[in-house]
Amino acid sequence: MRTPDNWQKSSFSGSGDGNNCLELAGTPTATLHLRESDTPATILTTTPGALALLLEGIRARSGQ
Repeated sequence: MRTPDNWQKSSFSGSGDGNNCLELAGTPTATLHLRESDTPATILTTTPGALALLLEGIRARSGQ
């Protein structure tokens, strides 16, 4: 698997390097890649639909 080079950091993480955060990268084939900034070699791969369902479930559990 080729590692994406267009990683975006969450705006909730603050600026600068060294902030632990979730980073997200997309590909032309509509695949999403997620990684934790403190372990960038570990990359999870998903689809936009699956990620949307995960976020919906998290929001439902947190009451938001």
